[in-house]
Amino acid sequence: MAPSFQDLPQDGVDDHDEDEIDFSDLQEAYNVHLEEGLDTFVVIDGLPVVPEESKDKLTKFVGRKLTSVGKLKGEMFMPVDDSGKTQGFAFVEYESPDQAAAAIKQLHGVPLDKKHTMAVNKLTDIDRYGNADLDDEYHAPVLPDFAEKEHLRWWVGDGRDQLAMYRNDTVGVFWNEKEEGLENCVDREHWTEAFVQWSPLGTYLTSVHSQGVQLWGGPSWTRQMRFAHPGVNLVDFSPNENYLVTWSHRPLTVDENHPILSVEEDGKNYIIWDIATGKVLRSFVTIDLPGPPTDPEGNPVKKKIQWPAFKWSADDKYVARMTPAQSVSVYELPRMNLLDKQSVKIEGIIDFEWSPATPQRDSKKDYEQLFCFWTPELGSNPAKVGLMSVPSKEIVRTRNLFNVSDAKLHWQSDAKYVCVKVDRHSKSKKSLATNLEIFRVQEKGVPVEVVDAIKDTVINFAWEPHGDRFVLITAGEVPVGAAVPPKTSISFFCPEKVKPPAVGNFKLIKTIDKKNSNAIYWSPKGRFVVVATVHSNQSFDLDFWDLDFEGEKEEKDKDLTANLQLMATGDHYGVTDIEWDPSGRYVITSASVWKHQMENGYHLYDFKGELLREEPVEKIKQLLWRPRPPTMLSKDEQKKIRKNLREYSRVFDQEDEDRKNTANREVIDRRRRALEEWLAWRRATEEDLREEREELGLEKLDINGVDGDDEAGGEYVEEIVEEIIDETEEVVT
Repeated sequence: MAPSFQDLPQDGVDDHDEDEIDFSDLQEAYNVHLEEGLDTFVVIDGLPVVPEESKDKLTKFVGRKLTSVGKLKGEMFMPVDDSGKTQGFAFVEYESPDQAAAAIKQLHGVPLDKKHTMAVNKLTDIDRYGNADLDDEYHAPVLPDFAEKEHLRWWVGDGRDQLAMYRNDTVGVFWNEKEEGLENCVDREHWTEAFVQWSPLGTYLTSVHSQGVQLWGGPSWTRQMRFAHPGVNLVDFSPNENYLVTWSHRPLTVDENHPILSVEEDGKNYIIWDIATGKVLRSFVTIDLPGPPTDPEGNPVKKKIQWPAFKWSADDKYVARMTPAQSVSVYELPRMNLLDKQSVKIEGIIDFEWSPATPQRDSKKDYEQLFCFWTPELGSNPAKVGLMSVPSKEIVRTRNLFNVSDAKLHWQSDAKYVCVKVDRHSKSKKSLATNLEIFRVQEKGVPVEVVDAIKDTVINFAWEPHGDRFVLITAGEVPVGAAVPPKTSISFFCPEKVKPPAVGNFKLIKTIDKKNSNAIYWSPKGRFVVVATVHSNQSFDLDFWDLDFEGEKEEKDKDLTANLQLMATGDHYGVTDIEWDPSGRYVITSASVWKHQMENGYHLYDFKGELLREEPVEKIKQLLWRPRPPTMLSKDEQKKIRKNLREYSRVFDQEDEDRKNTANREVIDRRRRALEEWLAWRRATEEDLREEREELGLEKLDINGVDGDDEAGGEYVEEIVEEIIDETEEVVT
């Protein structure tokens, strides 16, 4: 039957009201969510302008970079003008907004060649900036007047060192005065919410808050930079203070309107920052260490993290992170791109450490950094220690090890050696022993020397800074059910004397038995070392040793490069922390309230072990010397200073004397002002008393030891005598 048109409304007549019609199904099916859809689009600007025949080549080149961070949806659109030339920009669509955000983060500002740098932005930024109130007329920018900033290393010129003290809710920075005690430089309440930390070169004081981290510096202690990381728990600097890592136990929750963090940081735990710009370089999630989720009793096991998880090369050019038992990912700075676009696969890897200085291997002229790693025994394969060169990723030395229970990697500060402390178990696995595998990095072929004359397990090891000697502490096996830890032994090692520049084999100098020591603290200048007992409830020993004692050597030590001497012993009840000042002149020990609440305070010693000061400090939490940057003097200039040390000493002694005299004059002036105020008060009180007695009709009171009637005929004299005991004048040229 054919359709009938008789019932259709006449022209101009509509029986249906559009408001009554339900279009919701059509809207849901065909509605375009602009914000959601356009978030996957990015605009690439800064591209070369090329003719039509080179367009495909340029598209492929740019496409390879874009697909390195995510998958593209469709082809790249690169507009051309009437002549067929490209116009220097292009559009692409990613599969998800997260991939688009990653492209912006990683590719914005990446150079294509010497003349062209990519600028990658969201397509939705056009609306954001287009809706802003912009003036159509150009106005030249107004440059602010030059304002000189405070020098961030202002304290270096002073011969004294500084330290930070966190006690109660107050953080203070103090000058260390040998005789006068600590001189306050700045003191602020609630300066931090968690802890304070100096940057490696002492430029910044770090405060940690619930919303992030702040860096302070300069003579006025103004805020230099802030880094937003809600819930931050830990902070770590790169060696040269160029970069900062912040970590929070809880993953970040970032709103898209956050002024600093982007949605890419959402769900991450680590953020790596550029300190100079305050910008985020990259963010990462925490990698949990392998282990059972529950203990034998079924209770959940607290997850452990490696800290620092990101480890820096000595020159800040690389940062690396380990995926336990799998690989090491090396990133190039400041772009934070993965070196060669892939991680270094090292099956079973347990730990790795960068060399603390740029290595100088024999016959190696090209630039390199080294890191040392070790892997356990896997099946029939032995445990292995290796040295890898970066950026080539070449393994320059390996060594196989057997019956290994554990290993620790210890670099010498100049990267001359790396000592691998290897704990070996017997075939029955009932006993442990330790031997040292020392890689001589700067010698041809990187030979390995083995020190195996160690009976017990090594619980602590420390190289002498910038030296060839080391100290270790050993302990026997702990008997089952023993309430008291076993006695420890301290062993000192040094090389034999050989013809320079060679270094002889390492030999034992001396072993001290039946000790309770568990910690080793070398002076930053070498030679002197403190061996101590910390975090103990029963022993608090401090032993001060000199390895270059100027006295007579024992006959058995004639061929060794050390002369060991115990200079002093001491004790500090409840000691929890020990730290040398940067100059190696003073040692400070402290008992922190974070560990216990008994006799909190600090002791200050000189390098010889003489107690200079003992101060109780209520609720002291931290006591940290301020580090100093490396000297800018050449070796010849340093040699000249050592040669003429007496002349320089006179200058500094005079400065110390002048400072002391200035302080004494301030004390005298303060006392004189107090005396004058008291005398003025006394005269006013006497006058009031006389007037009151006269009003009452009483006789005059003998105030100064003179009768009232004889006051007119007598005279009262009060003298204040100041005497200079000694005064000398010396002309210093």
